Formats: sequence, structure tokens, C-alpha cells
Amino acid sequence: MNKMYRHWGAAPYFPYLDERRRFRFPNPQAALHDIVAIGGNLSPGMLLSAYENGIFPWYNEDEPVIWQSPDPRFVLYPDNLHISKTMQKVMRQERFEIRYDTAFESVITACASVPRPGQRGTWINSDIISAYCEMHKLGYARCAEAWRDGHLAGACYGILLPPVFFGESMFAHEDNASKAAFLTYAQMLFDSGIRLIDCQVYTAHLAALGAVEIPRVEFLTLLKQFYPQAV
Repeated sequence: MNKMYRHWGAAPYFPYLDERRRFRFPNPQAALHDIVAIGGNLSPGMLLSAYENGIFPWYNEDEPVIWQSPDPRFVLYPDNLHISKTMQKVMRQERFEIRYDTAFESVITACASVPRPGQRGTWINSDIISAYCEMHKLGYARCAEAWRDGHLAGACYGILLPPVFFGESMFAHEDNASKAAFLTYAQMLFDSGIRLIDCQVYTAHLAALGAVEIPRVEFLTLLKQFYPQAV
């Protein structure tokens, strides 16, 4: 059924695209800046179309959906993954219990609510939470969680489209909790054949874990190799 979205950041009467349907976005490399397109909605087919083409939604709650593809792109390759001596000790001591995909809604809600230095708010609004929870139910949105004493201490989440994991956000209520979740998950992903973790834009936090900036054209070329069927 071609139902219409009247929420999830939707443009009026823009059609719902299920996970089997795709949308043809403008070529990100032709964009003068990071913004590739404005409008549409956050239905599964739109989101999958975006990620396969190196695009993701990033906008404020009072704006239409804004689709972005940063240049340069911030990525983590398997050979670059860096685990500091401090984190090796934390992981060796099993200070946190690492779980996968057991509390996705709690994870994304925490990512939206945890204060971040230098930011007045978050781009993870109610529409994003609803859309990515649906993507989780469909098996695309995944998370890694660090638990201690029965409490969620930190986590990360993103979209898994092998051979790429598209990281979205992370949070920590305790020191090193999000790092423990991310590093454990990254190791597992790379051991399973994932060839790249997309970290989107530079942060010192992820740079310390081995992520590097590459030109957008290089990132898009890799995606064309990974997803030759993409629209």
C-alpha cells in the first residue's frame, strides 16, 4: 500500500517507501557543500537509499529533512582501529557487560538526551527516534551496549549494511562506557568481514580510536563498489 507520512519530518504527501523501494537522490559529488537534498521523509526506503549513496539525515526539529554527505568523510578502517592501553585494561577486566541490540530504543533516546559540550541540543529528535526504531525492527539499525550493575552505562548505534557500518551516535553515563561498547563492536564487525565504519564527521573522540578523514569522492567510490545495485 502506498501510504502517506504525515510525521517523521515528512514533506506533505511524500509517499512512504518500504525497505524494498528506493529513491534516486542527487549525486552527492555534485553538491557544492555538504547538503545534497531537502525534503522527503524518513521511511525505510528513503533511509536505505540515502546510506547506500553516502547520505544521511541531519537537521533540526523545526526544519524539513535535510540530507547530507560531508566532504571530507570521517571513516575507520580495520587496520587503523586503535585501542589504548587504558581501554585494553578496561576491556580485559570486563568492567562492563557488552550486549548487542537488547535496548535499542533506550540507547537512541539516551543519545538524544545526554548533554554534549558546545551543543545546545541534539539533532536526534522524536521523528529520528521513531524512524530508527522502525529500522531496528527491520534489522538495519543496530546497537552495542555497555551495562554495569544492571544499568545501561553507555552505547553506540548505527545502520548496518554489510560491508559497512554507518555509525550514528553514542553516549556514556560512565567513563569509558561508550568506548568499551564501540571498540568491542568494532572488533566484532571487522572480524566478521565489515570493511569500513563510517563515522561521518570528525571528532577527537573517534580520531583517538583510529578514524581518519578521506575525500568524499573516495568514500563514494568505495560505496559504489560495495553496493553496485544502489539506485
